[in-house]
Amino acid sequence: MKKSIAGSTLLIPAMAFAQPADIGIAPVALHSEPYVFDTAEQHGIKVTVLAKDFDRPFAIEFMPDGDLLIVERGKGLRILRQATKPGAQLDPQPVADFPVPTDDWTFSVGVQDVALHPDFARNHLIYFTYNEPAPKPASDTSIYRYARLTLMRAKLEDGRISNVESLLTGGPSAALGSRLAFGKDGKLFVTTGGAFGEIAQELDNIYGKVLRLNDDGSIPSDNPFVGREGANPAIYSYGHRDQHGLIVDAATGAVLNAEHGPNGGDEVNLIRPGANYGWPRYSYGRQYDGTHLAEMPLAPGIEKPLLVWLPSIAPTGLMIYDGDRFPKWKGNLFVGSGRRGEIPGTGGLERVVFSPDFGELRRETLLTDLHQRVRDFAQGPDGLIYVVTDGPENAVLRIEPSQ
Repeated sequence: MKKSIAGSTLLIPAMAFAQPADIGIAPVALHSEPYVFDTAEQHGIKVTVLAKDFDRPFAIEFMPDGDLLIVERGKGLRILRQATKPGAQLDPQPVADFPVPTDDWTFSVGVQDVALHPDFARNHLIYFTYNEPAPKPASDTSIYRYARLTLMRAKLEDGRISNVESLLTGGPSAALGSRLAFGKDGKLFVTTGGAFGEIAQELDNIYGKVLRLNDDGSIPSDNPFVGREGANPAIYSYGHRDQHGLIVDAATGAVLNAEHGPNGGDEVNLIRPGANYGWPRYSYGRQYDGTHLAEMPLAPGIEKPLLVWLPSIAPTGLMIYDGDRFPKWKGNLFVGSGRRGEIPGTGGLERVVFSPDFGELRRETLLTDLHQRVRDFAQGPDGLIYVVTDGPENAVLRIEPSQ
């Protein structure tokens, strides 16, 4: 089903085609005893629940002292104290003075992602993306509400933030998720959603793009669209749909994103400056009623994805493991999954083995026995892997070798 809005095409979301009530797999009730699983190459991992019952967790970020920041989407920040040590404790109070929207709908407003400045230990600066509710055009009859995506910076000290400032703000949009990652050169990459209409192909706005900024919010002089009339100079790449994963590889500096297709066609892309990734004109996905979305998934001038999922896995976070605790996983890409094939209760982690030039060699699916929606994950300072799940118990999990 499509509707025309201001001359563009709006894709009706999944909930417009309601699933039968009996589709889905019941989630596991997470218990305090560790889970032990075999894996294809590491052979033996232990998964422990560290904390649960957060409010819509969306992202995690480690602080230098081993405390773990947890984004509660639309609400604020929580801190899991000493997450890497025995007896980790969730701070009962959220981070004080964090901005919270007054609107009571939390799916896509408020805080989305958080990142620490590379020199956080000295300057205590954090960056976060924030969707501020905005008026919806009368012509838009979809179920989505509108927001302005804002990149914000603040100081985080002693459990509270201060000196909050806005570095970049977009216009009103039916914005979805966003992610942040610092590059090796200190530049900040920001992903933005552009699921509806042609907005992802239009260069005069920030939506459906990967943006690149200096740490003070100014525009790097070598961005690909600097000086181009009618183009926003913050744009680094365009033609993206809904991006819930972003990473800059510490070893190579390569930038990768993970983005949702509509119904299938989920992608991981190697992000190149100035490149067009095709949405909405080119996609491997289908409409939510099963009909074809695009006549062709690729065309001259459209970047080919590194990875594609048919059916969908609802991709979330990204990580390239570079620690020593899982030697067989070193250099592997991890991709979070909310659910597979539109079936609730089927999320987990995807592990992908690449050749040095990003040629795919093998894939493995992890944590599916827990039937959780994985929202984000991170490599801890101890070299272990920490995962946050979204629903129904909203837990932080630690993955470590079982022996």
